[in-house]
Amino acid sequence: MKRIGVTGHRDIPPAAFEEVRDRLRALLCGHDGSLEVLSSLATGADQLFAAIALDCGAALTAVIPSGDYETGFADAAELARYRGLKRRATQEVDLGYPHATDEAYYAAGAYIADNCDRLVAVWDGLPARGLGGTGDIVQYARSLGRPVTVIWRDGVRRARGL
Repeated sequence: MKRIGVTGHRDIPPAAFEEVRDRLRALLCGHDGSLEVLSSLATGADQLFAAIALDCGAALTAVIPSGDYETGFADAAELARYRGLKRRATQEVDLGYPHATDEAYYAAGAYIADNCDRLVAVWDGLPARGLGGTGDIVQYARSLGRPVTVIWRDGVRRARGL
C-alpha cells in the first residue's frame, strides 16, 4: 500500500483553488493500487486533500495534534467538515499534546512526513509564517529524502497573514 501525506495552506486563494483541486484529484484518483493518505484535517488544503482522497477510494489516517484541536476551527462549518472527515477515517493517530500549539502542529506535520512514501504540499513556495507551517514541513520532509510534490498555481500569492 502506498502512503501519501499532505501539508498545505489553510487559505487557498480563489485564483488557485480550481487548479489545486484538479491537480489533487488527478494525483489521488489516478493512483494505481491501494492508497492510504495522512492528514491533520486542518481547514483548507488538508481537508480538501482528505475529501478528494476519500472520494477516490483511499483509506484516511487522521493525525490529531492535540486534545483541544477542535477549538481552533473558526466557525461551525469548518468544525463540521473536520468532524465529518474524521468520522470517515479508518485510523486516528492522537499525538497527545494537550493544547494546539505551534509545536503540536509541527509534530503533526513531522509525523506525516515520517510515515508517508510521498508528501504532497499545497504550497506557494514561501517560508512558513510560524513553526509547523507548510514551508517547515516541506523542508523537514526533504531533509529525510522524502519525495515532495508541490501543488500550486504559478503567480498566485496568499493574502498577507494567512
